[in-house]
Amino acid sequence: MPRPRRCRRVYAEPPARRFGPYDRPPAGELVLPVEGLEALRLAEVEGLDQEEAAALMGVSRQTFGRVLAAARASVARALTNGMELVVAGGDYELVPPGPGRGMGRGRGGGRGMGRGMGRGRGGGGPAQD
Repeated sequence: MPRPRRCRRVYAEPPARRFGPYDRPPAGELVLPVEGLEALRLAEVEGLDQEEAAALMGVSRQTFGRVLAAARASVARALTNGMELVVAGGDYELVPPGPGRGMGRGRGGGRGMGRGMGRGRGGGGPAQD
């Protein structure tokens, strides 16, 4: 019996669920899982490397690489064949927004990863005259 699949963490619902040509009827429909869209977002939009993105999604680097490769292939197939791309399904859990999640490049929201003032270094409050 195969191992049960772990849910991948997704930090936001997709803003749109259907993409396709509008100058002619689509030549079919292709499904992109929600975790595939999240992998594309983390790698291509946020610019994270596979280690960082895998940690955010709660999977191994190898699993993240497979999810990302499948998502890239789906998007390329839909674009080159004039198909409608539907974002739906998959094994994912929606993570509620919190400090340091889903903002910017995934850095600076916790565990001392940012380059801010930090504790005990002064500043941080309103400017004084």
